[in-house]
Amino acid sequence: MDLQLKGRKAIVTGAGKGIGRHIALALAEEGVDVGICARTSADIVRTVAELAAKNVRAIGDSVDVVDADQYQRWLDSAVERLGGLDIFVHNVTASPATPGMRGWELGYQTDILAAVRGVERVVEHLARSPGAAIVFVASISGVMSKVLPAPGAYAYGACKAALISYGAQISKDLAKRGIRVNMVSPGPIYFEGGPWDRVKARAPEMYSAAKDACVIGRLGRPEDIADAVVFLASPRSGFTVGQNLHIDGGFMQHVPF
Repeated sequence: MDLQLKGRKAIVTGAGKGIGRHIALALAEEGVDVGICARTSADIVRTVAELAAKNVRAIGDSVDVVDADQYQRWLDSAVERLGGLDIFVHNVTASPATPGMRGWELGYQTDILAAVRGVERVVEHLARSPGAAIVFVASISGVMSKVLPAPGAYAYGACKAALISYGAQISKDLAKRGIRVNMVSPGPIYFEGGPWDRVKARAPEMYSAAKDACVIGRLGRPEDIADAVVFLASPRSGFTVGQNLHIDGGFMQHVPF
């Protein structure tokens, strides 16, 4: 299926590795020029090289989205270098492994305020696109009342819930300006060096329980989330507005009315 994305421009935050990296790569596969940011310079250099190898314009910089001024300056620069903007993917997230008030502060700054700042900074650029889309990468933790054990799990889930609510609310107003907003909520996603890789090494019983809860018999892969994000961002999903798509391998035990 042609997703009708060739030649469009996208920004993906938190794209040095894991889900964000694969979202950027999947967009590039569709012919999208991509700007990425993350905190680790080595991850950015590697990912930009991978993107450029797909014959698209690729830019990337080390950015801390918690630093409001730095982040907003980077967004302005990225849009200028890309030559416009059609797709904004807020993927960056705080870790549920951070305990105490620090976990709450990081979650609020990273998952919520960075999303708000990002949208408000790029919305006028998106409004000039013939088919603009915003996708927030949230988590099934945002809709679960029973969370997996982690020091900052409460903060992580609450901040993801707020992100989902924010996305649903702005989707109604931004749709009137031709900007579709949707959310993707991953279940447990495994990649080398990622959170579930560490769980597998340190708490194999927890890893096994999560695998069993995914009724298809495995944890997710970053590509599973990337494909969903790219579809939602594409004109092929042009009638989808304000939805929160669970990509969880059947992990959630509820009827998703």
